[in-house]
Amino acid sequence: MHKKKKTLRRGIIAAGAAATAAAAVLVSTASAAPAPLQLHTDAAKPTVVLVHGAWADASGWNGVSERLQDDGYRVVAPANPLRGVANDSSYIASVLKSIEGPIVLVGHSYGGTVITNAAAGNPNVKALVYVAAFVPDKGELQGDLLGKFPGSEIPDAINPVPYSTADGTTGTDLYLKADKFRSAFAGDLPVSTTRLMEASQRPFTAAGFEESTTAAAWHDIPSFGLVAGADKAIPPALERFEYERAGAKKVVEVPGASHVVFISHPGITTKLIEQADAATR
Repeated sequence: MHKKKKTLRRGIIAAGAAATAAAAVLVSTASAAPAPLQLHTDAAKPTVVLVHGAWADASGWNGVSERLQDDGYRVVAPANPLRGVANDSSYIASVLKSIEGPIVLVGHSYGGTVITNAAAGNPNVKALVYVAAFVPDKGELQGDLLGKFPGSEIPDAINPVPYSTADGTTGTDLYLKADKFRSAFAGDLPVSTTRLMEASQRPFTAAGFEESTTAAAWHDIPSFGLVAGADKAIPPALERFEYERAGAKKVVEVPGASHVVFISHPGITTKLIEQADAATR
């Protein structure tokens, strides 16, 4: 019996030693293993700021935002006030100043006018990405740009609605008519989707068409452009003209895409944004 106890004791001691050794190996291996690559990649990536245009809101970027986040980018999609070029550009500029590190700044439609002004003088903005957007030069009116090429259905789709402010002044908000919304704005989306978009559209103040651009950041910051091939809001010919004039480093065209190409083709939009990041690291 005494001999059996000794044998049992030796077995327990040996098993304990083996477990200790195995734990040491695991700890050593874990401490020696490099941190996940994704962590290093995330730290090096810029923040992507997505600026929507008129008759839309930041939720339109959800498909793009989700893809960017999955790829390790921090995303900020602020609410564009849609109260005029000077007001909106100043607001977005303040958002940009609150962000540390490099930025890839993206604008859709009227959002292109806003980022063109807002990014001026901000060294953190490394790339401008225009998605079916206005790309005005200094001194230009957005309305004048729209008249350069035929094909826009927006003028006939506008529904002006007066509004009053607390100080007694009045203005005019521009909505899109319910029966014109899908054709002029989002023709490649399901009817059920565009009905909801029309109901929740955010109006653009008419004063915005009367305010000229005071700075054109694309003269100093590399730009990239996406053309919506079947755009009935901003004619594709205007988008091509603007991107060429800005010296865009890369232009992607999506045949058959409506004005809201970033909603109907979020993957293509995301890819261009990431290519802009890669090209300006």
